[in-house]
Amino acid sequence: MAGENEIRVKSVAIIGAGAAGAVTAAAFKAEDYFEHIRVFERRETAGGTWIYDADPPPGPPIQPGSLAGEVDPPLEIPANLPRIAPPNQQERYSQTPVYASVTTNVPDIAMSFSDARFAYGPFAPHYIPRQYIENYFSAHKTDALLVLNTTLEDLSQIPPPEKGAPNKWKLTLRKYDPAQHVDVWWEEVFDAVVLANGHYSVPYVPDVKGLEEYSAKFPGRVIHSKLYRSPHPYKSKKVVIIGNSASGHDLSEELVSAAHLPVYQSRRSASRWDGDAPPAGIEWKPIIKEYQLDGRIIFDDDTYLDGVDTVIYCTGYQASFPFWNAKANGRPLWDYAAGKLVGAYWHTFFRAFPTLGVIGVPRTLTFRSFEYQGIALARLWSGRNAQPLPSDEEQERWEAERAERTRRGKKKFHDIPWDDGETFEWLDGLFRIAGLGTLKGEGRIPPALGADLIWAVEHIRKYPEPGKGSDGDSSDKEDASGALVKVGDEEADSEWVLVRRSVKDSLAFI
Repeated sequence: MAGENEIRVKSVAIIGAGAAGAVTAAAFKAEDYFEHIRVFERRETAGGTWIYDADPPPGPPIQPGSLAGEVDPPLEIPANLPRIAPPNQQERYSQTPVYASVTTNVPDIAMSFSDARFAYGPFAPHYIPRQYIENYFSAHKTDALLVLNTTLEDLSQIPPPEKGAPNKWKLTLRKYDPAQHVDVWWEEVFDAVVLANGHYSVPYVPDVKGLEEYSAKFPGRVIHSKLYRSPHPYKSKKVVIIGNSASGHDLSEELVSAAHLPVYQSRRSASRWDGDAPPAGIEWKPIIKEYQLDGRIIFDDDTYLDGVDTVIYCTGYQASFPFWNAKANGRPLWDYAAGKLVGAYWHTFFRAFPTLGVIGVPRTLTFRSFEYQGIALARLWSGRNAQPLPSDEEQERWEAERAERTRRGKKKFHDIPWDDGETFEWLDGLFRIAGLGTLKGEGRIPPALGADLIWAVEHIRKYPEPGKGSDGDSSDKEDASGALVKVGDEEADSEWVLVRRSVKDSLAFI
């Protein structure tokens, strides 16, 4: 196996210069094996989803219930490449969802890569991870590998030059030249490709009766949280927030300072950080069942609101791979009905495409899990992996069994919870594939999950559960654990205090 890999993978393209791309580039460079590594990033700098766009453009009208393939279709590729063309006018969803007050929601020790910590924590403002990612490229001398302002527009398998060798990958690339205000199109060929392009780009808005017509009649009234930056534009406005995830929670509480009160929050169910009653200035509502053209919004319990100024959907994002050429590659990359990668193993590898990898899809320990995935792919493609991947039959069985298990449990295929040990099992599998470094030092070693990191994940909370006091009182004494939460100076001498809370899923807020 090592000999086969040694012949076939010498050039690697990494798509995306966010956190996943940064640590993957460092892992591949550390092998001192690959002859050609490139990191293609469509933004003007590294940083990924942590780049702050203070004034995002309005974007196209919302498309309720539409899949990413409809919302974010591929571009038409010019003939006869290379070529210079007028700049693209189609929405590419390259702006980020970062709002002014957002902070990380994972303790810094668990979010940082193993060889460098954030400037401060445990919950850092958005510019800290952005600077951290930029600095990480410089610290590992991988900034020279960056190709910025460059979007992958097509990824297609092509036959290899030698008979019997694995297929190669043809990348069709588009680089915006701001000096000339043109797009430069060209193609490059690589032995292997790592997709590290993230999945917080294409907003999802569910299909609700009358929403499309309502949105057309009242342009700009219904938006996705991706466009939200601060509460100031909503001063004295009647606002409805849809969703109860971290962003729905943040926006509801933040808008209390500016919007007409109460701020209405539409929730399908209670979150772990909700108490028995909403916070001051917020009124909970059930899900919306209909939008009417007279402006009325009707909820599931038949209550309604008139005169709403703004509806903000905090309903997440869809994975989008508009560059994936399903015709040339013989199959789609993502199954939207099942919400999962097609033919993938261990959320990282592909049975049909041994020289394709993907990083960052699971909802789990973010930055640190990217490190494990990047190292495992680098070791595998350099032929230095400690153990081979399972057979195709075993990989297929893993995928089918996981699909059935998550379907029965009504869970998402790529969600990897912490408290039942699944995160440890997943990272351990990547650890076993990667193995140790060489005697001469080539290659990174997968980091240990130290006791301090484990304690931080299980105890430090940005969103603690209500009803657990700082004195440690809890109705569930056997299942109580600490949570570090921020308080004002009038409440404690320290900025952070330890309160008690009950363990459920320690990564549920991600």
